[in-house]
Formats: sequence, C-alpha cells, structure tokens
Amino acid sequence: MENIDAARLQMAFTLIFHIVFACIGMVMPFFMIVSHKKWLNTRNPIYLKLTKSWQKGVAIFFVTGAVSGTALSFELGLLWPEFMKHAGPIIGMPFSLEGAAFFVEAVALGFYLYGWGKINEKFHWFTGVIVGVSGVASGILVVAANGWMNAPSGFDYINGEFLNIDPIKALLNPAWFTQALHMTLAAFTATGFAVAGIHAYQILKNGILNYIKKHLKLL
Repeated sequence: MENIDAARLQMAFTLIFHIVFACIGMVMPFFMIVSHKKWLNTRNPIYLKLTKSWQKGVAIFFVTGAVSGTALSFELGLLWPEFMKHAGPIIGMPFSLEGAAFFVEAVALGFYLYGWGKINEKFHWFTGVIVGVSGVASGILVVAANGWMNAPSGFDYINGEFLNIDPIKALLNPAWFTQALHMTLAAFTATGFAVAGIHAYQILKNGILNYIKKHLKLL
C-alpha cells in the first residue's frame, strides 16, 4: 500500500469513528438538561432518574469523542505535514477556538457530574446548558475548518507563497454556514431518532408503558 493510501485509510477510519460519537455528544446534553429542567419544575422522580441515566451517556460519549478527536489532531500533523505547514497559519483560528470550547465543555461537565447536592440547583442546571452550547460550538468550528478546505479563502497565493492571511475570512469561508447548519441539524435529527428508538424498544421489551402513563401522563 502506498503511503498516501495508508494515510487516507487511517484518517477515514478515525473520522468515521469520531463523527458518530461527536454528534451524539453534541446533542445528548440538551436532552439531559430538558429532563433536568422538568425535574426542577415538577420534582417527579422519573425525570431525575432519566436525567442521571442520560448524564452517564453524555460522560461516556464526551470521553470517547475527546480521545478520537485528539487522535485526529495528531493525524493532521503526522499524516499531512505539508498541508498543515501551509494551511495551519490560515485555519489555525477555528482549531484554536475549538480547543477553547472543548475545555469549557470539559470544565462545565465536571461541575455537572459532581455537582448534585453540592451547588445551587439553578447553577447546576446551567452548567449542563454550557456543556450543550460549547459542544455545538466546538462542532461548528471544526466544520468551519472543513468548509475552508472546500472553499479556500482568507489568503492570497502569490509566487508560490500564501500571503495576506485573514484568519477571520478563512473562518467565515463561503462553505462554513451551510455545512455547519447541515451538520448540526443532522446530528440532532439522527440522535433524536436513535434515542427515541432505544426507549421505544425498552418500553416494548419491559412493558413499562402503563408506568409511564401513570407517572408522566403523556399518553
């Protein structure tokens, strides 16, 4: 196998793995905080149980997405050094901002997971909101970098050199909005259907429909 084919295969394998967990990790915090808000409003224990069940999934998908995303960041430099040599100074901003969003998400998730009964209830819930918002922001920034590869902008190519670099223009390239919108909506749609399917299967298998009718009065 040629080196370039091996590099493409390795990058593709990591991306296929990462995008699934990253999309779920973007969306699940919003399901979690909606359930948490219902618990705060109603004090119905089933909402608390659902929130704590979903927070475990959020933690697992966050860790899995973080590890696979870190592998991708190393692969960009190790597998495509010439590309990053020239592209790095141009699209370094979205990657840097994505890193900042990731750390905000990590800190907020720590507050949320270990804050039960230890911090103010409203602030505790708000840390969950930060987890969701920073996760979506992180995804949008990465997609903006990908959009730049489809619609390069923010530089002038003169005599074989990349000059007059404008990182803001590179970040807000012609493709970033449509790709980010598509990716975000697709993540919410796919994850929503997956979550609904899993819980529908649990209802069918465990026969808890009457329990849900009684306690939530949704049906």
